[in-house]
Amino acid sequence: MGATTVKTAQTAADQAYDPLDMNSYSLNKMPKRPLTPVGKFFRIWGLPIAAVLFVLTAYVFQFPILNPKQQIMFGLFATALFLWVSEAVPNYVTSMLLICGLILTGTLKAKPAMATLGDPVIWLNISAFVMASAMVKTDLVKRVALWLILKFGKNAGMIFITFLAINIILAAFVNATAAKAALMMPLFMVVSAVYGAPGTDTTNNFARNLVLHNLLMINASCNTFMTGSGANLLGVALLAGAGVQIFYFDWFVAGLPLVLAFGLLSYAIGVRFVFPLTAEDRQPKLEGGREALAKAYRELGPVKLNEVKAFIVFMIVLLVWATDKLHGLNATVVAMLGAIVMLAPQFKLLSWNDVDIPWHLMIFSAGAYSLGAGLTKTKLMDVLTVQMMDKLGMQSMSFLTLYALLTAIFIASHFIFQSKNMRTLIFMPIVIGIAQTLKIDILSLALPVALCINCCWSLPFNAKPNAMLYGTNKYTMGESFKYGFTMSVLYWLLLLIAGGTYFTWLGITPGFF
Repeated sequence: MGATTVKTAQTAADQAYDPLDMNSYSLNKMPKRPLTPVGKFFRIWGLPIAAVLFVLTAYVFQFPILNPKQQIMFGLFATALFLWVSEAVPNYVTSMLLICGLILTGTLKAKPAMATLGDPVIWLNISAFVMASAMVKTDLVKRVALWLILKFGKNAGMIFITFLAINIILAAFVNATAAKAALMMPLFMVVSAVYGAPGTDTTNNFARNLVLHNLLMINASCNTFMTGSGANLLGVALLAGAGVQIFYFDWFVAGLPLVLAFGLLSYAIGVRFVFPLTAEDRQPKLEGGREALAKAYRELGPVKLNEVKAFIVFMIVLLVWATDKLHGLNATVVAMLGAIVMLAPQFKLLSWNDVDIPWHLMIFSAGAYSLGAGLTKTKLMDVLTVQMMDKLGMQSMSFLTLYALLTAIFIASHFIFQSKNMRTLIFMPIVIGIAQTLKIDILSLALPVALCINCCWSLPFNAKPNAMLYGTNKYTMGESFKYGFTMSVLYWLLLLIAGGTYFTWLGITPGFF
């Protein structure tokens, strides 16, 4: 009797499952992957290992090139990196530990160490998340995405191009890659089902290409805009600390051609060489796919007044950001004004309870800024940069060699580090220090490196969207690495071409020859 009941329940569940229903692919319905053995080990032993590591690097192992303050700062730096990479505790807990460590060791006083949570970039992040929440709550981003797919995604090739456009458009509205992945995933999972890979237990080369190319562009599209990700804003803050101002418009004109070329070429290379599509692969296998998307679009109903309000407010903010070179208005203040309008009860767009602000990210960022403040005060990074330059012979390198080396290192670092913020925090001060030491315009090296910040698409642990989309089971970790490595080389080559051509025309780089 029990077996019959179980079998009947399973049959009912199978019948209820609809591969063309977007709701079947919400995050809470995706299979959850358990911790790996390594992950379980660090959850148990990570904190004791971190404590030992700090004592050894701060007090036991003495480095002749470091003074006592720098030695302690090095210990804090190494311990924080270990905890961030191992994920023994959540990254925001590591940041809180780091701030306490900076104060208790006397590296920073309490006020400057804790004041980083009030940094203008934090407020820019908060305001951007408020505006993004309004876009999501009013269904504006969902409407735009569905409309584009229905309007232009009429064959396999146009589907990829349409998703490319959606990713770039969303990068201007939503600066949280995890939120973009959550929004996009039901769309491309339904399309995958139409082309022969329904559910999370089947796949084919069409689905591999579609999901991996979307993962690629969810991350890479952030390089189009200065506000495309929190890590971009961290890079901007570090540049500001070095006395370098970068305008929203300058970042946009440098990033857009690079991202567009990358999106188109990565699609062509993926479907032709990495996971080749046959003529048969390009044919729909399941009827009713467009009808399912059209149904989801119809369920949104007519365009609502709140969607129009949210669109107008954000477009005004975007316009003021894009013309910042003309008027010089502070980007953070402009974003806060946009958030104020959206939160004002008179406009009825958003209540505070509707706002989705990842405070764990804000606290993590505050810890990262505190680490940067400690590095600056102790001049630890200056000492380490000089040593690295001596070992690699950077003083005698041509600008082309230096440019190629630094961008390659920064892109390759994403294979190891799981946080864009952490990579930015580590490498941007090094790049700034190298430029200052060699008396090179800081922006000529720092902006190209900044355009690599969101290159984090090769392995599931490299970024949150990677882990989310890996859960779709459309590709293996080996396939993800193969695709990601190929596209990382492509991005680096495009960056070299940009550095010798339109970056020079824009006055960013001095040219290679």
